[in-house]
Amino acid sequence: MATVGFALTFWAWNLVSPLSGDFKDRLGLSSFQQSLLVAVPVLVGSLGRIPAGALTDRFGARLMFPAVSALTIVPVLLLIPAKNSFGAMLAVGFLLGLGGTTFAIGIPLVNSWFPPAKRGLALGVFGMGMGGVALSGYFTPRIAKHGQDLPFWIVAAALVVYSLLAAVLITDRPDRKVPTQSLAHRLGQAGRLRVTWELSALYAIGFGGIVAFGVYLPTYLKTWYALSPTEAGTKAAGFALVTVLFRPIGGWLSDRTHPALVTAAALLLAALMAIVQAFDPPLNPLGTIALLCMAAGLGTASGSVFALVSQVTPQAQVGSVTGIVGATGGLGGFVPPLVMGAIYSAKDSYSIGFMLLSDLALAGCVYAFGRMRTVRGGG
Repeated sequence: MATVGFALTFWAWNLVSPLSGDFKDRLGLSSFQQSLLVAVPVLVGSLGRIPAGALTDRFGARLMFPAVSALTIVPVLLLIPAKNSFGAMLAVGFLLGLGGTTFAIGIPLVNSWFPPAKRGLALGVFGMGMGGVALSGYFTPRIAKHGQDLPFWIVAAALVVYSLLAAVLITDRPDRKVPTQSLAHRLGQAGRLRVTWELSALYAIGFGGIVAFGVYLPTYLKTWYALSPTEAGTKAAGFALVTVLFRPIGGWLSDRTHPALVTAAALLLAALMAIVQAFDPPLNPLGTIALLCMAAGLGTASGSVFALVSQVTPQAQVGSVTGIVGATGGLGGFVPPLVMGAIYSAKDSYSIGFMLLSDLALAGCVYAFGRMRTVRGGG
């Protein structure tokens, strides 16, 4: 139920992006305004995970999951009257960010129900719900061909059904520890844990890399390899699919060996493949292999980092820590596309951008192997 809810709310969260070209034409937007339209829900959804995780620690997922899913219906339906005004679209996009917060509700729920030896795989399977973004990218424009407002009605109807089912079927663990301190105090406590920021940095590399490539890969393939928009979109979808499939593999491996070792190995693979791609290999087959292996590494790392969260974080603080780590990962995806675009504009090359990515992934690999293997925390 958590995975289905995560996928559905992420589809809702990503409703604007696949249709942004239509909005640009209809409202006469500049490229910057179009980017802003896509960025607002992502920013709000990423930052919103911080309070959502802390509220889940306090009130439980049984209340939070159906509530947030039901509230997300409002901005989805508001997209219909708002679609003819840029200002109204920005305001609705802000509210739509709510759909991106469910990640921080599902992690503490799944974490509490599974014994430590099975948590990695369970969290990895839940993490596959991020495929809701890919589902939206594929289906939303195709549904819109049958009617401008049809995607919004279909997603809203699916959320209504899900909210009702979640209210009945999602239950919190009976012996769940309920914190009594205020929201601000608990977030402050989570923020003072050193592991919160160490995990945030690792997740910003793994999941941030996935977000960055989801946003920028079509542009890179069109610009550098002169692919058509359709070809570039298909290859980018393949990259996204690999990251989704490898997330539970990262969790599963983390149940069998220390998640820090899995994270280090996955980031090392991503770093090596980024170096290969920096030398501008031909797309078929070497470039495709390098990009797909990079996707496998980043997907595995994003799965293993949350297995690490459950190992090194006290149980009652998992939601608060997850919120901060999840927010950092989402925000981590904003920097690389800006850097890649700026470097390409200045140097007419993507090589420097890929070398910077390899440096970052290598630093994460060394830190995960050298430091995170030795961290102990609450199970």
